[in-house]
Amino acid sequence: MDKKKDNFLKEFFKERKTVGAIRPSSKSLAKKMLKNVDFNDAKIIVEYGPGTGVFTRRIIEEMKSDAMLYVFELHEPFFLKLQKEFENDERVKIIFDSAVEVRKYLEKDNHESADVILSSLPLTNFDQKLTMRILKSAEMALKSGGNYIQFQYSLNARKLLMKIFNTIDIQFTVNNLPPAFVYTCKKK
Repeated sequence: MDKKKDNFLKEFFKERKTVGAIRPSSKSLAKKMLKNVDFNDAKIIVEYGPGTGVFTRRIIEEMKSDAMLYVFELHEPFFLKLQKEFENDERVKIIFDSAVEVRKYLEKDNHESADVILSSLPLTNFDQKLTMRILKSAEMALKSGGNYIQFQYSLNARKLLMKIFNTIDIQFTVNNLPPAFVYTCKKK
């Protein structure tokens, strides 16, 4: 096992409430997560729970020079690593705060809404009240017609997402360990 994957596994066992995976996401999962992001139009992008930054790096590669990426990470070792890695990219803000606070950070920078929110948060690890606060806050932060894209390892989050979003498309990828479901939810 390589050192990155070994460290990720250690963090999973130490912090099961905030680290929801046993290893970093695969390229296949990243491709499915970003498939429904229109990088030509997405000027304000938000990412929840980036972990080691697999999706973050792909987002940065694809996003336009005038776009902004707000990254919310509450697990301090991952936050510090990401903060150091992206400290010289003015388009990226690494935030050590709860995803519930997304609107506060957007408003602080005079942004009315986000175009897309991508989430790797382990929703089923949280109590339902917190999960609903995160989802409702995301829905409120999104522009009309914006996408909330969430991956999970089961279909358990489907009912919760349906309470907030009216349209949900679910994709599945076996090319990840463990296999994952990608929910693309559209705001009314």
